[in-house]
Amino acid sequence: MRRRPFRSLAVLLVVGVAALAAQVGALADAGLHGPPTAVGTGGAAATVDVLATQAAVDTLRNGGNAVDAAVVAAAVLGVTEPFSCGIGGGGFMVLHRASDGRVTTIDGRESAPAAMRPDSFWENGTPLPFNDARYSGLSVGVPGTVETWDVALERYGTISLADALAPAIRVARDGFVVDQTFFDQTQGNVDYFNDIPATAALYLDPDGTPHDVGTVFRNPDLADTYARIAHLGAKGFYRGVVASTLVKTVQDPVVSPAANHTWRPGHLTMRDLHTYEAPERAPAHVVYRGLDVFGMGPPSSGGSTVGEALNILEGYPLSTMTREAALHYFLEASRYSFADRGAYLADPAYFDVPLTGLLSAGFAATRRALITGAAATSPVAPGNPYPFNGGGASIQASASETRAGTTTHLTTADRWGNVVSYTFTIESTGGAGLVVPGYGFLANNELTDFNFDSLTHPNRVEGGKRPRSSMSPTIVLRDGDPLLAVGSPGGSTIITTVLQILIDRLDLGLTLPQAIADPRLTQRNTGTTQAEPAFLATADATALKARGHVFSSNPEIGAATGIEFLGGDRLLAAAEPVRRGGGSAMVVSLSP
Repeated sequence: MRRRPFRSLAVLLVVGVAALAAQVGALADAGLHGPPTAVGTGGAAATVDVLATQAAVDTLRNGGNAVDAAVVAAAVLGVTEPFSCGIGGGGFMVLHRASDGRVTTIDGRESAPAAMRPDSFWENGTPLPFNDARYSGLSVGVPGTVETWDVALERYGTISLADALAPAIRVARDGFVVDQTFFDQTQGNVDYFNDIPATAALYLDPDGTPHDVGTVFRNPDLADTYARIAHLGAKGFYRGVVASTLVKTVQDPVVSPAANHTWRPGHLTMRDLHTYEAPERAPAHVVYRGLDVFGMGPPSSGGSTVGEALNILEGYPLSTMTREAALHYFLEASRYSFADRGAYLADPAYFDVPLTGLLSAGFAATRRALITGAAATSPVAPGNPYPFNGGGASIQASASETRAGTTTHLTTADRWGNVVSYTFTIESTGGAGLVVPGYGFLANNELTDFNFDSLTHPNRVEGGKRPRSSMSPTIVLRDGDPLLAVGSPGGSTIITTVLQILIDRLDLGLTLPQAIADPRLTQRNTGTTQAEPAFLATADATALKARGHVFSSNPEIGAATGIEFLGGDRLLAAAEPVRRGGGSAMVVSLSP
C-alpha cells in the first residue's frame, strides 16, 4: 500500500469528497440497512453499518485504497456506533500490502496513565466491583484511535486525514435514524448516563429515556471535533482544548446532584496524551492447512489464542468428521488455549510473553494430548510453553473474569489486493459513560481489561501499560496472496467467534456468509459453554451434551464481517444478516 502509485489520484479523491459526503448524508436520512452479502470487483467493504460501508466503497470507487477506506468507515462508525467505538477508544489494525506481500499491524490500544498503580482500583484492601471501576474516570485509558488513523494513512494510505473525516462530519451534522440496536444500547446505560449531564444531554430525551427508534440523532459537537482534527491533524485531539477537556472530564467528572452512583476521578494527564504512540508490530502467525494465518500479537491475546487453537486443531481431520465431532474438538482446543491466554498474555513491554512457545507446534501437541472424546472439566490448568520458547521459567497462572464487551469490526479490500482487518472499541457498551462536554464523544473504560483484582498477575495495572485485549482482526493468505479477512466484536467471545468462522469456512465446507450466520458457541475455560439459542435447539447440541458439555444460553455472540478473495479479481464481502440488526457488505462493481 505504498503512497507513490496512488499520488496521481489525489485530485480525483479530493473532487470526490464532496460528492461522497453528500451521498452518505442521503443514506443517513434514509436509515437503510444491509445488504449483508455482495460479490463483485473493484474493491469491497463490510461493517455493521450501511453508512460506514457505503462511505468506504465510495472511497474505493474514487481511487482510494483499502487503508483509506478503512479509516473513512471507522470515522463514520464513530458517529453511528458511539457506544461501541470512537475517538475516545482504541483498537488494532492488521493490514496486507499487495506491493510486497507484507502483513503488518498497528497497535492503537489504549494505555494506562503514568500515575496508575496495581492497586489503583482497590479500596479498603479489596478491588472495586466491576461497575464501580468501569463507570469512573479511573477506567479511562489514553485513547489510541486518532493516532491509529493518522499512522495508517501516513504510512499506507493515499488520502489525508481531513479527506478521510469528511463523510463522517456530514453524518454527524445531518444525523442518522435511530434503530433498535442504538435504542437498546442506550437503554442498558440509562441508570448511569443520567448521572452525567453531558452524557444525558447527548443520549437521553428530556424525560430521561433513550431517543426513540425512527427519530434522527445528530451530534454537531462531534462534527466540530472531527473538523478540528481535520484541520490540525492528530494534534487536534492529543493537544489543545479537546485534550484538556478530556483530561478534566476524567480527573473531575461533572456529576448531577441527583446522581445515584459514586463516580471516582481518574489519573489521565496532558502528558499522557502528548506522549501516546501507536506502534507497528509484527503480526502473530501460524500455518493452518497450508494457509498463512496472521493476527494481532500482544498486547492483544487474539492472534496468539486463535493461533494456538488452530495449531491444536491441525492434528484433527475436521473435514472428514461429523459436524458434532468437529465442534467438540473446536470447544476443547478453545478451552485449553484460553487457559494459556489467562496465564501468559499481557503487554510485551511489561511482561516477556512466551509468544514463540504459545504458537509452536510442539506446545500445541502437548495440549492436544490432553484432549479426549469427552469434555474436560474447567478450569483446566495452563500448559508450559517455555520449553518451546527458547528457555525461561514458568509462572503462576491466574484467571481474570471475562465480561461481554461491545466493539466493532470492519474489513476492506481494494482492486490492487491490499486488505485491512480492523477492530476498535471503547470497551463496554457505552464505555466509561462519560461524554466529553462540548466534544461529543464517550471516554473508554479500557483499563478494566486489566486483571485489576490482582497485584501480581502479568496483566495487572501499571502506569503506561496497555491492557490485554481479545480483539482478533485476522488475515489469511494462500501462497502469499490474500484469501480471507475476518474479525468480530464481542469481548473475549471475539476469539471464539473468529476461530469458529475459520474452521467453518476452511474445514467444514461453509461459505463465508454461512460461516458468519452460523449459530455460535463459545468455550473460554469456564464451567459452561455459552451458545446461541439457535444452536441449543440442534441435534449437535444434544450430542455434545452426551460428551459432557454443559451449555448456557447467550442471545447473541459476536457481529462479524469478512471479505473473501474468489479469484479472477472477484471479491465476496459478508456481514451479519441478523446480529446487531444486520450488517452491510458492498463491492465497487457488482457481479451480474
